[in-house]
Amino acid sequence: MSRMPDGIGPGEPMEQRLTKAMAELDAVRTAAAAAEEQLRNASLTVRSRDRAVEVSVGASGELLDLRFLDGKYRTMTAAQLAASVLEAARQGRTEMAHRVIETFEPLTRPSGDTPEFGGIDIDWERIFGSALGGGPGARGARSAGDRLRDEIHEDTPDAPRPTRGRDQT
Repeated sequence: MSRMPDGIGPGEPMEQRLTKAMAELDAVRTAAAAAEEQLRNASLTVRSRDRAVEVSVGASGELLDLRFLDGKYRTMTAAQLAASVLEAARQGRTEMAHRVIETFEPLTRPSGDTPEFGGIDIDWERIFGSALGGGPGARGARSAGDRLRDEIHEDTPDAPRPTRGRDQT
């Protein structure tokens, strides 16, 4: 029995592993193209809590349509109407972001056939930003950086709390 080169486990020859990896890559490309096609013309419609405003949002979070319902806007102040529009738009962006993540999530999982292929690494925070948390100030909206700072703080109880943004000197 011949010895396998370093980095290659016993059993499967390098050519077979490479063939499997290439097939896995092709399958991921095909699945990504199908997911993109599925989302190409995707949209969803949401209403504000006060049911005064309805918005339609596209797959990129863009506002596609805005409707004022039942003449409610006539009795609202400008600030109330603006708040309803923003609320509906944020909700639409958040729901669409989660739909996009759900569509691409299977591509982020490791492959069972090719352990070297750990799935696609997607930075959802970078892509969707505030849409994932429902906007600035949303309850429960915490970035990965916030969670990491909390864990670091928990590890060092006497350390000062980190500040957000630029250093204030």
